[in-house]
Amino acid sequence: MSRWRPPSPKSSPYITREGYVRLEQEIKELWRRRIGVVQALSAAAAEGDRSENAEYIYRKKQLREMDQRIGYLQKRMPKLRVISNPPPDQRHVFFGAWVTVEDESGQELCYRIVGTDELDPTKGHISVDSPMACALLKHAPDDEVRLLTPEGEVCFFITEVHYAEEIGK
Repeated sequence: MSRWRPPSPKSSPYITREGYVRLEQEIKELWRRRIGVVQALSAAAAEGDRSENAEYIYRKKQLREMDQRIGYLQKRMPKLRVISNPPPDQRHVFFGAWVTVEDESGQELCYRIVGTDELDPTKGHISVDSPMACALLKHAPDDEVRLLTPEGEVCFFITEVHYAEEIGK
């Protein structure tokens, strides 16, 4: 018996131009690699007994994972709305903004607000649907932003907002 869970909330359909291009490249690369996997799977299947054929089992799993990702991208990409121009009011935080904040201890953090499909914490890219991004949206430099975390309320001060593609541009 499984446990019923409510469906997860739908993620925002927004994506930056660079993120959309990366998804297009990913789906092309998956289709290109899929050809080789299908050929290797055919060769493994031709060897005979498939129940103990590790190569066959591995290639079936690999093909299934690739097909799932391709299917997801083919379903998701038409729904995405590419946001390539900065907003008219570039003083406030909106989608695509680089936001520099200072926490209560004086440490500066820099985030870029992007779509859920291009999330990358190592680059400072946070989802527009994340609690941090929701707290920052529509604020301007020198605003105080409060964020409720499991450890308690955290206060941030926005020090800079810009819309260049990369930090330092």
